[in-house]
Amino acid sequence: MDLFIKFLVAAVGAGTPLLFGTVGEILNEKVGHLNLGVEGMMAIGACAGFMAGYLSDNFALALLAAFAAGVLAALIYAVLTVTFLANQNVAGLTMTIFGVGLSNFIGVYMLDKSGASTLKLPENVTAQMRSVTIPVLSDLPVVGELLFSYNPFVYIGVLVAAGCGFYLYRTKTGLNVQAIGENPAAADAASIQVNRWKYINILLGGGICGIGGAYCSMIINSGVWISNSVNGLGWIAVALVIFAAWKPHVAILGSFVFGALRVLKYYKMGFMAGWPDAFFDMLPFLITALILVVTSIRGSKGAHIPASLGVNYFREER
Repeated sequence: MDLFIKFLVAAVGAGTPLLFGTVGEILNEKVGHLNLGVEGMMAIGACAGFMAGYLSDNFALALLAAFAAGVLAALIYAVLTVTFLANQNVAGLTMTIFGVGLSNFIGVYMLDKSGASTLKLPENVTAQMRSVTIPVLSDLPVVGELLFSYNPFVYIGVLVAAGCGFYLYRTKTGLNVQAIGENPAAADAASIQVNRWKYINILLGGGICGIGGAYCSMIINSGVWISNSVNGLGWIAVALVIFAAWKPHVAILGSFVFGALRVLKYYKMGFMAGWPDAFFDMLPFLITALILVVTSIRGSKGAHIPASLGVNYFREER
């Protein structure tokens, strides 16, 4: 029983960066933009968050830097696809290549500049990233460990997902945003500022992805800088949007499931003892591919897919 609880706790932690990436991509897709640059935005956020924490010795500043870096990366994508009507797939893939390359370049530069063999976050920052202890609640048997024993990123991620779900489904602005994703011409005719809200959602989504990247470089890597720290999680997040049916609150469950797949190799059941670790490393990506294949086969039957997803809006064509 104790091992199973530890597995669930580890699954939540492993799924947290996926939650940020998924929610950020949902905000993009809800305004009709299929942003394949999630990996790149997370990579830039990972670099900015780590380096800000390393240089400032301040965890809050590291989070702000990761968010700001994600926003700036998303701004490049938004200018290309919203203003200049560039192909969304090409722009997103370019952002991924650019983001990963820039992140690794800055990491190597900072490592050379430091003169040390590794870059490690200051103790003050790592202390603030440790699991939050809530008096009484954290000491409860089973429930305390399952719900009240995580680092700050986990709670921030859940709050962000819940907040975005409320924004999209419980506010007038959110309903207007969804109208843009379904039919931007009709939304424009109804006096909704289409391009403004496209920019706002794309930038906000990019910032959220950036925080997810910071989790990878600051938590997963135990406060030590490692190149390619996002390691494909951005691609899984894109598929998780489909798994979550474009609903931020469902993304919480989806990220938990994929987080469980990521840590399963450390908690093998008896009959899995002889299975190679490489099989478990492959599982999240295999499930991701299956989700994409099934969605592609279903085609237009996916009722939650924004109707204008991937199609640029040119106002003069109304």
